[in-house]
Amino acid sequence: MLDDLVTILENGVLSATGVVPVVFEGIEHTLKKQTPVAKESKHTSHELLYLRRGRCEFTIDGKTFVLDKGSTLIIRPNAVHSVRIPGDTAEMFVLYFGFSKDIDSVNRSQMMSKTVVTDETKPHSGPSVKVPALLAQTSLESFMNFVEGEDDEENSSSYLILSGKHQDTIRNIVEKIVIENHENQYSKELMMEILTIELMVTLSRVIRQEWEESLRVKNGKARELVFVAKDFIDQNFERGITINEAASYVYLSQGYFTRAFRDELGISPMKYLMQKRIEYACELLEDNEIKVSGIASKAGFSSPQRFNVAFRKNMGMTPMEYRYEHLKKREE
Repeated sequence: MLDDLVTILENGVLSATGVVPVVFEGIEHTLKKQTPVAKESKHTSHELLYLRRGRCEFTIDGKTFVLDKGSTLIIRPNAVHSVRIPGDTAEMFVLYFGFSKDIDSVNRSQMMSKTVVTDETKPHSGPSVKVPALLAQTSLESFMNFVEGEDDEENSSSYLILSGKHQDTIRNIVEKIVIENHENQYSKELMMEILTIELMVTLSRVIRQEWEESLRVKNGKARELVFVAKDFIDQNFERGITINEAASYVYLSQGYFTRAFRDELGISPMKYLMQKRIEYACELLEDNEIKVSGIASKAGFSSPQRFNVAFRKNMGMTPMEYRYEHLKKREE
């Protein structure tokens, strides 16, 4: 029955895209300054590297840059590249993947993909298993277009760098693939198919979102996005939203969103959110029928203690003192 599921999954993707995405090998690497690495290398497959710890200096097609912890690097097929470890140690997950229309070749490659190069004294780069026949013209964008339901092909460079809010999602999938690839568990083939497709869909979403974000910024739409996010805060501050949620709502990183918000409105988004909650709490405190202990959650605070601290900081008095002052003025 599980064999049938694998066949259905493969044939379904193959008929929709003309290719099947496949991870040929997954490796967990720890590289040190003295670890020998190839001066230059290139592969017929895509290479994905998630940097779990440390820093790496890459040179790809003559361009040098530093990759920081938590970043994902995708090197396209046939791109000449090299790596250097500027610090003491760098830990990473590495996947070699591609797209093939030869399912039998894919299955054979996955059966072979059980070993990792063990001779650490020799420079090594690239997959240590035989890569099945790939379509040279098939790129990651081709699969992205299938996911997004579009037909056009975007211009691409030799590599992509992904970072920020999506790093945990990518890391979790990559780690599962590496573990699954080196264990001979029940229904390994089916799990590898599912995880590989999940990774491709996730990458397509991340790349698309980062591209859209950069496009908005380049086109000067930061002001528009800030006011969309402000409306989001105005309508949702009572339910305990975070600044990161507001930034994600308009597909911006929290750091960029904070700077843009302050530039447009003269106040940080965190301070603005706090003002909204304090103003609403003041309205609720003027109603003597509502218990002070219940106002914290109604105004979006995570606890009465946080509410009391924030209220005193912003209003110069406790919530009870504010209620007393208001009642006193009303009586007068």
